[in-house]
Amino acid sequence: MQDLSFEESLEQLEVIVNKLETGDVPLDDAIDEFTKAMQLVKICNAKLNNAEEAIAKIVQDNGEIEDFNPNMK
Repeated sequence: MQDLSFEESLEQLEVIVNKLETGDVPLDDAIDEFTKAMQLVKICNAKLNNAEEAIAKIVQDNGEIEDFNPNMK
């Protein structure tokens, strides 16, 4: 499950949420689906954090990587 892309994880998460929202899922299945959903949320969160860290750095003209600070001009 860890090797899913963000988009694939989000799509699977949406399927699970839609299934659980119907209320027609037996309790044991609902617990299993909820557990899968929480794993998918963790994957999505990790991928978003990694993307945020990558975006928060900028490369200067001399090739040095510097933390991005939007308050500095």
